[in-house]
Amino acid sequence: MCAHVLVAEDDTMQAELIRRSLLAEGHTATVVHDGPAALEAARRLRPDLVVLDLMLPVIDGFGVCRVLRRDAGDPDIPVLMLTARSAEDDVLLGLELGADDYMTKPYSPRELMARIRTVLRRGGRADGRREDPVVRAAGISVDPVRHEVRCDGAPVECTPAEFQILLAMTAEPERVFSRRQLLECTRGADRASTERAVDVHIMNLRRKTEADPRRPVRLLTVFGVGYKLSGGRG
Repeated sequence: MCAHVLVAEDDTMQAELIRRSLLAEGHTATVVHDGPAALEAARRLRPDLVVLDLMLPVIDGFGVCRVLRRDAGDPDIPVLMLTARSAEDDVLLGLELGADDYMTKPYSPRELMARIRTVLRRGGRADGRREDPVVRAAGISVDPVRHEVRCDGAPVECTPAEFQILLAMTAEPERVFSRRQLLECTRGADRASTERAVDVHIMNLRRKTEADPRRPVRLLTVFGVGYKLSGGRG
């Protein structure tokens, strides 16, 4: 079972914990931190599941769920709501708006992953439309199940840290990642790494994926910010 999960959580530490847990389960994840970004990502990516924090800024989780059910590209996307509020009225409203499940903070990551597996199975997403777990962008494909990378169809050998960086960037092409964010992607793969080590990983990946590593067209530097994978999906 491999799914693409949209995580809409304004607490960056919580969002990162969920993202890492999803990757460890073999899923891919896109993380956003406010309501409008959640709606835009849901329409663009059509994920297999939305993990939706209730207390999102700009548009809260209730509003996001309401719009998803009304006019998203896939109104049947399963939604698992997360909230620090446990009042019965909030739970009932979330379920009435179409949430498939509801978890109250604090929760254990293991319980959250178990709930996610249940919601995916219940919605037929565990073995349904996302039979292909491979993420693709800019001519690069990353298979998180087989742990394989291809560039323009040719196999690419990657270190564990390089693989995790490519997986994150391929799942969200055109997103600008800071060094800190890319470093977090390598946790568990390269515990001794530093933010400057990310530059080395990117340099090595350019050698493996760019026709001219000195003039990259895929793995681009965004000066003063970090890096992005350019070229779009496919």
